[in-house]
Amino acid sequence: MAQERWRAATRADLEALPAEVAPRLLGARLTTVVGGETVVLRITEVEAYHGRGTGAVPDPGSHARMGPTARNATMWGKPGHLYVYLSHGIHSCVNVVCAPDGLAGGCLLRAGEVIEGVDAAFRRRPAARTERDLARGPGRFGDAAGLRHPLHDGIDAITGAPWHGAQAQLDLLAEPLTDIAAGPRVGVAGVAGTEVFPWRFWVPGDPTVSPFRWGRGAREVAEGGAFPSHS
Repeated sequence: MAQERWRAATRADLEALPAEVAPRLLGARLTTVVGGETVVLRITEVEAYHGRGTGAVPDPGSHARMGPTARNATMWGKPGHLYVYLSHGIHSCVNVVCAPDGLAGGCLLRAGEVIEGVDAAFRRRPAARTERDLARGPGRFGDAAGLRHPLHDGIDAITGAPWHGAQAQLDLLAEPLTDIAAGPRVGVAGVAGTEVFPWRFWVPGDPTVSPFRWGRGAREVAEGGAFPSHS
């Protein structure tokens, strides 16, 4: 993983639909500096989410499916900012905002490999038993990165500008990965968690990728084959 493999991401890189951007984030790295400690994460698993009016198919699994709210405001902002939200009242999850101008979307960073700052990541994730587990899952990824809701919601990963005591920088692979896998999103309820939305992307065989689990009612929808028509 030589330094030459990556280049700084630009807003233009992220101005497409999230389902198009998400695969390009695999192998990218997110660098954070929080409390004076640097952690670098190589992204190994992502999920795309489209806001209202983004793309041809409404996404019932997106926080922005009903339009702008106080919670999802960052998703409607400029690409390259990080939407950091609270899951289950506990976990701070990190998304890269991406969508054409005037639309909303984001790519949830579901898992990654800590390639720098392992000691800092272990201090933030004392329950982790191995390095593989440090950022294996979106809540763990947020912990390892040191980004917290609501403090760091909206931090800019393009300019790297300081934001409430933290900095973030997104670097993309100079040559995007071609060997990737795709499938339904993890733990998303109903049809949004089925093959109708194959918007989870991961690096095949990477040990840091999180396990798949069905969301509420998603298995029943998938097995029943009662998928809505989007024609």
